[in-house]
Amino acid sequence: MTSSLDRILTPRREISAALGNGAGIAVAGAIVLGWCIATYGGLVDTTFCPPPHQVVAAFWKTLMDGSLLKNAWSSLVVINVGFVLSSIIAIPLGIMMGSFRIVQAALEPVVNFMRYLPVTSMLPLLILWIGIGIEEKIAVIFLGTFFQQIVMFSDVSAQVPKELFNAAYTLGAKKRQIVFRVLLPATLPGVIDTLRVTMGWAWTYLVVAELVASSSGLGYMSMQAMRGLHADLIFVAILVIGFLGLVTDQIFKWIKLVALPWARQR
Repeated sequence: MTSSLDRILTPRREISAALGNGAGIAVAGAIVLGWCIATYGGLVDTTFCPPPHQVVAAFWKTLMDGSLLKNAWSSLVVINVGFVLSSIIAIPLGIMMGSFRIVQAALEPVVNFMRYLPVTSMLPLLILWIGIGIEEKIAVIFLGTFFQQIVMFSDVSAQVPKELFNAAYTLGAKKRQIVFRVLLPATLPGVIDTLRVTMGWAWTYLVVAELVASSSGLGYMSMQAMRGLHADLIFVAILVIGFLGLVTDQIFKWIKLVALPWARQR
């Protein structure tokens, strides 16, 4: 028992898949158990914190009438368009900012200023400029993730060891080869990890945009449920967002595993 515990608590020591899955299931089960105790035990007002069976019933009802799929699809379209637009611009800019001093000098003041501006404070302007359609929500996603992504991609690029560049130059590599054969392969694993993190932020900004001005989406669904005191529907929206986020996270992990085999040991 002591040796097993010592092995588990050793930093970065590999554990079996069964043990890892069991730990995850145990924590999730403890949360659900606490939820059941609080609701069925009368410790909370079920008007505001419904028991699990009510949430399941609300999920099934919205799934059958199509409203859940409609709102989930609306949110998925908005978040993917905004996130993809942000990422395809931020990735090259961030890598260049972390690797080329002239790009860093040119972009860093503006980027550092913009990333501290709360996107929520810009919602009134976005509504005035763009309206309350899908374009406004995409703009919220873009602004909420773009400048944060640039800084994080820049940090990933800046952490590439100089020894890799020196070794490539010693072997006669040209600048173009340095960029495409050394810099990009070294930064891509970190880029994927950054995308995983910033996708979570994108979901947060999406819900904010849909709460303020929208006619569809999971955030809109939550707001409508709040007005009617349907806490079970709010729980449904929250759980669906969490599930979609988890699926997205697993997709990024799969992409990193399949497309970047040299990063498997990281």
